[in-house]
Amino acid sequence: MTDIKTFLKPKGDYKNLIAFQKTECIYDITLFFVEHYLPQIGDRTVDQMRQAARSGKQNIAEGNETGTTSMEACIKLVNVAKASLKELQEDYEDYLRNHGNLFWDVDSQQCRNARAWCREHSKPADYMRVCEERDDITLANVALVLIHQTDFLLRRLLEKHKQDFLEEGGTKEQMSAARRQWREEHGMGYLNGSYGKNGRNEKTK
Repeated sequence: MTDIKTFLKPKGDYKNLIAFQKTECIYDITLFFVEHYLPQIGDRTVDQMRQAARSGKQNIAEGNETGTTSMEACIKLVNVAKASLKELQEDYEDYLRNHGNLFWDVDSQQCRNARAWCREHSKPADYMRVCEERDDITLANVALVLIHQTDFLLRRLLEKHKQDFLEEGGTKEQMSAARRQWREEHGMGYLNGSYGKNGRNEKTK
């Protein structure tokens, strides 16, 4: 007897996803940034940045867990994470624009060095050292580099989820396919069991 294809496949530990690890770093950087460089009273930006950074992280975790039973919900939550990071990107860009447009040029040595460093580092502790050693402008630019890289990873994750959905269908489709396979392997023609293993109508014997 063949094994019935499971329709509740575990998605694995979301903490092993590089995209999730990057959002943890973004979250910790953002908490440090708003506590040290933004006014704590009368500025809604503090809460907005905290919430956007948290949403980017939490929705990846929730999407991974939800994906066990609903690929559609998983895709939606990853999109929410992307949108939250885009909101956070705007806040960092606003800060730099309001402090003299001190953006790093994409081709500058600073930006190239940051991109290379961020690609190789996905632990919050590494970025906490950066927070302690660098100024607000450097930190905002590093955060933007990290957000862009994470957005790329999330786009790749979305493409994978979409491909899985096209190949395997949603959970309802997988449940129906598994049920049909189970009936075939047990010689049952219909759900009500009116047909036996030999295909004869048991009620008319």
